[in-house]
Amino acid sequence: MRPLNITTFNMHKGMSPLNRRLQLPNIASGLANLSSDVLFLQEVQGRHALREMRVGNWPSEAQHHYLARLLSYKAAYGLNASYDHGHHGNAILSRFPLRNHGNLDISVNRLEQRGLLHCDLQLAGWPIRVAALCIHLNLLAHDRRKQLSRLRHYIDNAIPADTALIIAGDFNDWRGEASAILAGELGLTEVFETIYGRHAKSFPARLPMLSLDRIYVRGLKPVSAEVHHGQPWSTLSDHLPLSARLLPLEAS
Repeated sequence: MRPLNITTFNMHKGMSPLNRRLQLPNIASGLANLSSDVLFLQEVQGRHALREMRVGNWPSEAQHHYLARLLSYKAAYGLNASYDHGHHGNAILSRFPLRNHGNLDISVNRLEQRGLLHCDLQLAGWPIRVAALCIHLNLLAHDRRKQLSRLRHYIDNAIPADTALIIAGDFNDWRGEASAILAGELGLTEVFETIYGRHAKSFPARLPMLSLDRIYVRGLKPVSAEVHHGQPWSTLSDHLPLSARLLPLEAS
C-alpha cells in the first residue's frame, strides 16, 4: 500500500510575504514539484476585485480552481471571510475523489472570520475511511480555545470513531496549547511531534521561528514529515508548507 502524501500551506492569498507581487503561478509550480496527493490550503482567494484590476496577471478564476486546473486535482472550497470586493477561505485539493464536502463557521468575533472545511477522501484500496479537515484558527489564545472546543464537538458528532482523521492547517498556536487538547480529548497526534519530538517551525517563511502550522492525525501512522525550507518557498508566502506521508495503522 502506497503512503498518502499530504501538504498543508497557508498561501497568503497568492501574494508574496509583503503583498508586493503575485506569486500564484510560482506557488502552482512549487506545489506541482511536491507531488502531494492532498493539499490543505489556507488563505485561498476566491475573489478580489481590487487586485484583479491592479495586479498584473491576476487570474480570472478563483485560486482553488486555478490550482486544481493546472495540477489536475479535485477541489473543495470553504468560504470563511466575505467583504465588498471579494472573499477568501480554506481549500482542499485532492488527486482522489472528494465526498461530503462541508464548511463549518468557527468564527468567534467579527474581526477574524474562520472556518473548518471537511471532506471525506475516497482512497482506492485503503481498508479505512479517511476524513480530511482543513482549519485556520484565530490569533488570540482564548479565541482558539473556543474554536478547538467547537472542533471537538464537530468531530464527536460528525466523524465516526472508526474513521481515520487528518486535521491540517494554520493553528496560530504559538503558545503550544492545541496538542494537549487534541491528544487528550480526541486521541490525535501531531506528525512532527511524533517523528521529531517537536513541532515544525514554519513562520515567518524567511526565518522560521514559530510553530503555527500543524498536521494532526488519528488512525494513521506518520512515515515521514518535512518542512519545505529555502527557495522557492521562503519568498512565496509568509508561511512555509509542511508535508507528511501517512499509512493506516493496521498497514504500517
